[in-house]
Formats: sequence, C-alpha cells, structure tokens
Amino acid sequence: MRDFIKRALKKLNKMTGEQVEALLFSAAEEIDRLETVLDSLNDGIMVLDSNHALVMANKYAERYLPSSHHEQENVPIWSIARDERVREFLEQSLTRGDRVEEREFEVEIKDKQRVLSISVLPLVREHKVSGSLIYMEDITEKRVKEAQLRRAENLASLTTLAAGVAHEIKNPLGSLSIHVQLIQKAVAAKQLKMLDKYINTINEEISRLNQIVVDFLFAVRPMDMMFVEGDLNAVIADLIEFVRYELDEAKISCVLELQQDLPFIKFDERFIKQALLNLIKNAIAAMPGGGALTIKTKGADTEIQISVQDTGVGISEENLPKIFEPYFTTKPTGSGLGLTLVFKIIREHQGDMAVTSREGKGANFIITLPVPQKETRLLEFENGEDPGRGA
Repeated sequence: MRDFIKRALKKLNKMTGEQVEALLFSAAEEIDRLETVLDSLNDGIMVLDSNHALVMANKYAERYLPSSHHEQENVPIWSIARDERVREFLEQSLTRGDRVEEREFEVEIKDKQRVLSISVLPLVREHKVSGSLIYMEDITEKRVKEAQLRRAENLASLTTLAAGVAHEIKNPLGSLSIHVQLIQKAVAAKQLKMLDKYINTINEEISRLNQIVVDFLFAVRPMDMMFVEGDLNAVIADLIEFVRYELDEAKISCVLELQQDLPFIKFDERFIKQALLNLIKNAIAAMPGGGALTIKTKGADTEIQISVQDTGVGISEENLPKIFEPYFTTKPTGSGLGLTLVFKIIREHQGDMAVTSREGKGANFIITLPVPQKETRLLEFENGEDPGRGA
C-alpha cells in the first residue's frame, strides 16, 4: 500500500479531484489499520522523532503518560514520563544514543506496583537514525510465576536434601546406639579396657554427624557472594599449583589450555576456587591408577567456558542424569553433596554446568559463565556517523 501511495503522489498533478479524494481515503484507511494493530498489542510502543519528542503512542503505552501528553508536543519524552527513574533512564539513554534492551523498573500504575521492561531501539531509514522506538512490556505476572517456580524448586530441593540427611544420619546414629549399649555392658562387667575403643568410635561418629550437618547447612543457606572483576586463568593457575603435589602423588599429569585473551568477569574467587577444587578432587578420585587432567578456558563476547576433563573411570549412562542431585554418590565414603555444591556456586554466578562422559572413557565437566554486557551505541555505520548526533 505504501508503494502504491508513493507512485500515486508522483502523478498527483495529473489526477482528477475524485482520484485525489480516493487516494486520501485509502491512505486514511491504511493509517487507521496500522493504528488498530498497534492499539491491539498488549505491549507499549512509543515512537519518537530525532529530537526525542513523542510522535505516536499506542493505547497500552498511554497508561504510562499523563493524560495531557498530547498537548505537550515538541518536548522530550523524559519530561512527560510518570516515573522518576524511568525519566532518568530515558534521558540518559536517548541523549547518549545508547541501545538498551529489557531494562526493568518497578513502577506504580493505578495504585498497583508493576514490573516494567523497557527497551530503547533506533528507528533507521536509509541508513540514518530518524528517531527512536521505545518498547514496553509488563512482566509482573512473568516475574511472579518465576518466583513461584523457584519456590517450588527450592521446596523440592529441600525435600530431597532432608531425605538425604535423614538417610545419612541414620547410620551414625545406629552406630552410636550400639556402642552406648556396649559401654553399658562393659561397665556392668567391669571390662574397663574396652571403654576407650568404644568411646573413640563414638567420637568418630559424632564428628561424622557434625560434618553431615555442616555440609547440609552449606547446601541450603544463601551464599554471601563478593563479586570482584578478575582473571579466571590466574585463579586456575594458582589452584593447580596448590594441588600440584597431590596430582604428582596420584601420578596424574595436568595440562592447562588457557585462552590468553580471556575476558575479565566478576566472580567470587573463594567459591569459584571451591567449585574447581571439588571437580579436580573428583577427577583425582576417578583416576586411581593415574591419568591426565586437562583444564581449558575459552571465551567470547557473551560467555566464558571452563572445561575440567579427566581420563578416569567415567560415569555410566544410568548415573549421568543424577550426578548433581543432593546425596547421590557412587563413592563408598562420599557425602553426595560435592557436585551439588559446585552446581549451586555456578548458578549463584548466573552460570550453568554440563557434563559429558562415557563409562571407562573419562568425564568432562563444562562450566559456562556469562560475560556482563555493556550498553552499546544505537548503530554504527560504515561512514562512521555517530547516531547520537543525528538523534
């Protein structure tokens, strides 16, 4: 339709009055159709000119503007926005020419608190920024559902942990009960020489119970993270030096393949070291006859990957989906919380974990951590034009 109108305008001086009238009606119908489409959306859309003044807003977006905004023409959009933080955000983003996606704000709408996601995008025509588009989405229900899902997951995880604790505590409690009875019998029979043996066993079981409780609390309590920007390669190198003697004793060679230009990210060095140390200890345990440990890092603009690979006994296909579950272990003396804690630490860093393994062929644990994204300029053109100047 737009192309038709353009062609018709070129022949305007040759058109009759009736043809011009028909053309105007067609254009009006097209505009009305577009406005209807925009007003039917459940998201807010605002169109700004190159001076950041409001050109058009759909019905949804008008909720966030004063009722008299139509009378405030040729003023920057931030001067008529309702929320102070949104005003500051729009002024900063638009005047600097930043492209910002999905910035979240808590705003009050009709006496109700809502969570609003706002994006600022360029309007480009013939390779030039002719204005801006502000896209708004009410994500309140989405955040509520996410919170409910997290609570359900936490409850399920806590139930699993509680069942695991009950199972772990059962054995030492049984041993304590037996040895208390043995002490009672020894005292009754005046076999005092046996008391030291029984008491030592009781002390060992008490220590075991204490460790179970400590591990449980570490698994369920929120972690007090201290994020500082740093070099993951340096952390890995230091950690390998720390365990070098243990690796040598176990006849395990260690290969580091660390990407030299790895992006710096913010992380808590204490917990990252703990996570990597747990993986290295698992790798050592998986190679009782020696082997090779390979640690790799690689990164790009959006994420960093750390790979911890061994040549050990591997993980069976049956056990692979269970390894991050609390209290799941194939070790006779394992707590079953090591990999659970590693997973929790990585999730606290907004990262993720994956594992690939074949029984008898070793295992490869892959940690993925996000690289924080800096706000980018609206557009960069081949001619080097600064879109902020043209906005």
